[in-house]
Amino acid sequence: MEIAIIAADTKKELITQFCIAYCGILSKHNLCATNITAKYISEATGLKIERFLTGEQGGEQQIATRIAYNEIDILLFFRDTRPDKPYMDEEQELLLACDRYNIPVATNIATAEVLITALERGDLEWRNFLNPTSEYNRGKKRTF
Repeated sequence: MEIAIIAADTKKELITQFCIAYCGILSKHNLCATNITAKYISEATGLKIERFLTGEQGGEQQIATRIAYNEIDILLFFRDTRPDKPYMDEEQELLLACDRYNIPVATNIATAEVLITALERGDLEWRNFLNPTSEYNRGKKRTF
């Protein structure tokens, strides 16, 4: 599965610790993340992660585009919870894209653990029928 990871500056340590704890599961999947988040995680875990731009430079928009093309199966998005945080509009657009395209999304560690353990159990296998990069859809012409 294709897993995208984004973490606000205040949540980078938490997402890194999460990825350390679930490294065994995450290593079985394709990961992508915004640049600095990818750096933290890959240095701490050794996981191979496709890097996008930083959030400030448009990394969240890059992930939103991949969601729109159905190339992301799960989004782990540890958001800044301060009331005066910047980039609220970009976050809302990203979450709306997940709703629009039926992408499971976790915005905190509790839901991230639920998604990752569900992934390990096979509860998210239905995504393989929707994702154009899945083995089921390789070589078939897109009709959307």
